[in-house]
Amino acid sequence: MTFVRTGLAALMIVAGATGGAQAQSGLPEAASGKTVERAYDDVRFDLESAIVNRGLVIDYVSHIGDMLARTGADVGSEAPIFTKAESMLFCSARLSRAAMEAAPGNVAFCPYAVFLYETPDQPGKVTVGYRRLDETGSDASKKALAEVNALLAEIVAEATGE
Repeated sequence: MTFVRTGLAALMIVAGATGGAQAQSGLPEAASGKTVERAYDDVRFDLESAIVNRGLVIDYVSHIGDMLARTGADVGSEAPIFTKAESMLFCSARLSRAAMEAAPGNVAFCPYAVFLYETPDQPGKVTVGYRRLDETGSDASKKALAEVNALLAEIVAEATGE
């Protein structure tokens, strides 16, 4: 189910920014991201490096764009949505422990997801983002979840060259 939610979060993203790394105004409330003008594979490498260089392990890469292209005819639509689209899932033992010690139900937020995509109508423009965690619960829970959001924002900023 996590993979389905991750895919849906990535599908909800709307590409619209032009130029260098700009904040996306068309993102849903639960997501944050930036668009850059670079080759998809280069941006993907930078996103993966931003995660791994922090000592984190990518548990799963969801190939959302490939899945949608492969299954389009099966669901009655062959309209191309993405040139490429992926979501990377990972956790931080330290941040996850703090969040779940504050509130065991915060397990719902793990793993964390970052995504990137390119659309056929804007080749060379790659959007990179993350699903923001809802900072709810006790003060300790809010603080722990804010730290996760800060990590995700740092990863996206690094991958987009900010």
